Amino acid sequence: MKRFLTTTVLATLAWTAVFADSKDDVKAAAKALSEAANYTWVSTTEIEGAQFTPPTITGKVEKGGFALVESERDGNTTTAVLKGEKGVLKGENGWQTAEEVRAAAQGGGGGGGGRGRGGMLLRTRLPADDLAKIADKTKELKEANGVISGDLTEEGAKEVAGRNGRPGGQAPEPKNAKGSLKVWLKEGKLAKVQVKVSATVSMQGEERDITRTTTYEIKNVGSTTVSVPDEAKKKLGT
Repeated sequence: MKRFLTTTVLATLAWTAVFADSKDDVKAAAKALSEAANYTWVSTTEIEGAQFTPPTITGKVEKGGFALVESERDGNTTTAVLKGEKGVLKGENGWQTAEEVRAAAQGGGGGGGGRGRGGMLLRTRLPADDLAKIADKTKELKEANGVISGDLTEEGAKEVAGRNGRPGGQAPEPKNAKGSLKVWLKEGKLAKVQVKVSATVSMQGEERDITRTTTYEIKNVGSTTVSVPDEAKKKLGT
């Protein structure tokens, strides 16, 4: 009996170690990416049942510096530059801060789409930083067939489903939130991330069921060039 119990305990500890190691691997890969001199990412989002497909976003970031984020739809490119918690958007009237974009949108003056693509770009989260936070809000992560995956906690699923801007954004708390995380590593380095979430959310006073899948692909680590216009730097106060 003692031998059986010992074997069972060892097996349980072994499985626990596997789960812990998988989460540690993901967080280590995210940290390594955040410490890289630069990298490029491409993100795509699919919303089940939506009448339109969100545009692909391409981002380039340098460590401790700027992030240049662009999206393209119907031949039109929208560009934002981020630095820390600040961001500026290129609109019809030149580079604008988030506050100026919102004011222009409320006044009907366009300004790059404060409630559309422009606002979305200004709310962009860097993949390396975001992944570490999401990994902390998974129940467990385990590796199978080259993919590390796991379900989000209820708190994590609510946070992802209810995102309405960068930290500090206010939105009604989602209901029935569920989510999952998948991570692909190549030689221990981050190659692709996929976050899927479903929930009932409040949109324009109505409750709607949404299922959203966002996929990030990481490219050109260490060989990305981030070229930021001087006008954008000036607007950011740098």
